[in-house]
Amino acid sequence: MVEPELAIQGTEAQPIQTDVVIIGGGLAGASAAIALFRQGYGVTLISSHERHPPDFRAEKVAQTQMELFERIGLGDVVRAEVTAFDGVWLHRFGRFERTTTPEYGGDYSDLVNTVRRAIPAGVRSIVGRVDDIATSENLQHVTLSDGRKFTARLLIVATGLGDTIRKKLGIERDIISPQHSLCCGFDLVQPRSHFPFPSLVWNGAKFNDRVSYLTLFPIGDKIRANFFVYRTSSEEWTRTFRDQPAQGLRAVMPGLERMFGEITIAGPVIARPIDLVQVHNHEQDGVVLIGDAFCVVCPITGTGIEKALTDVDRLCNTYIPRWFKSAGMSKAKIREFYADPIKTARDASAMKMSFDAKKIKTDLGMRWKLRRLRSNTLGRARYVVRATVKQLRSPAPK
Repeated sequence: MVEPELAIQGTEAQPIQTDVVIIGGGLAGASAAIALFRQGYGVTLISSHERHPPDFRAEKVAQTQMELFERIGLGDVVRAEVTAFDGVWLHRFGRFERTTTPEYGGDYSDLVNTVRRAIPAGVRSIVGRVDDIATSENLQHVTLSDGRKFTARLLIVATGLGDTIRKKLGIERDIISPQHSLCCGFDLVQPRSHFPFPSLVWNGAKFNDRVSYLTLFPIGDKIRANFFVYRTSSEEWTRTFRDQPAQGLRAVMPGLERMFGEITIAGPVIARPIDLVQVHNHEQDGVVLIGDAFCVVCPITGTGIEKALTDVDRLCNTYIPRWFKSAGMSKAKIREFYADPIKTARDASAMKMSFDAKKIKTDLGMRWKLRRLRSNTLGRARYVVRATVKQLRSPAPK
């Protein structure tokens, strides 16, 4: 493996040599840098900022996602940053279902910066802008805007929603569902101790309300809200909700305050439109895309972090060790990762869930009308069965 030579400044005559160059210092890129360095590879991580800027992205981590952090050696780091809570009260069909599986809440930017602080000193971390890229079956060349040059066997692109690097590589981006959904984030004035639940998911009650769900969960002592709707950023509804979010919630979820008291919103509402994205022409010599650089799914499904970490796990723990045993970094090698059954199943499931979750709330076709009827009927039946079983198991009164 190539050992980092931190004193060298890459020049045209003497570029810095490394095993892997990673472009993008978000969650996927930083996690990949740590995982690869721990396996003995020389790693250069290129980020456009010293610290990850404020970014309204995934703010909840499921237990399955925490297990993926564990697999790549970041479990303790992530647990120290996020707020743990034991399960959720799920409200749908007018009733509650309670789970106890641990989940975690945290600001996405703070989480990324915590992971970046855990990057070992031996990883060459560079802050800069990529000016030029040249890839081939053998070596990949990256030039920064300040003239520094890097040469590696493999280039990993983990630039998230950014499109500049993909364009330089000739990789095309398809928006397969523009403005698919809208995610709104805000804090509540009421502290965590005000509510009886560890966290709450309150589903939209009506077919035509275009509401997926509201989730309330703790980050530290505060309660954070993520509100997911099938709206666009240009609608009058969106502008009104930003200005009067409490009234907007009452209009679509009148039972929420009847059950838990007045909901008071602190500070501004951040509204982020979500496009579903896939890429093509991505099977190229010497370069691989991971995370949102490869595809973007809807956060309503709660699968974004899991999708990105699955990419990191499969690429860093399975394919790179295999690829580096032989010369070259051909398109045929890269294709193995994109065809990995675990990765492809995770990507396909997340994309299908993204479309199905919207259709069951908005589609007027007979198939989805029947799906809604079936879901409603089965959901209510489950509650009746559980209530009956609970009553039968209760001790008889003396």
